[in-house]
Amino acid sequence: MSLFGGTISSLENGLNYASLKNKTIAQNIANVDTPNYKAKDVSFKQMLSDAQDSTISANQTDERHYKFEMNQKSPGVYSYGNLRYRVNGNGVDMDLEQAELAKNTIYYNALIDRINGKLNTLNTVIKGGR
Repeated sequence: MSLFGGTISSLENGLNYASLKNKTIAQNIANVDTPNYKAKDVSFKQMLSDAQDSTISANQTDERHYKFEMNQKSPGVYSYGNLRYRVNGNGVDMDLEQAELAKNTIYYNALIDRINGKLNTLNTVIKGGR
């Protein structure tokens, strides 16, 4: 039985996605003047697919052996293939990156507010409604 019914772990996964997306956007902005740099993005769909297909298990040759499984997480970061905005081959569009950064910041803050609400509710219950 989970104390929060999986809500906190779902919010944590959302925060991990938002954090990775923020890092990717920051990397794109930092490389805006780098020749032949291809802009990167994070795909939630790709992250979900990678998480579902990333379980590694060992071959169990004897029933006395312990079962061994490990989740290998690979982030859903990908590069835009042939995208070029400049003559030098750079594929970063600053207007798009700034808009994505603003949208991702709003998403991240909404998740933080939701987690704070959950923890405040738990705190109220622990204190007996005071």
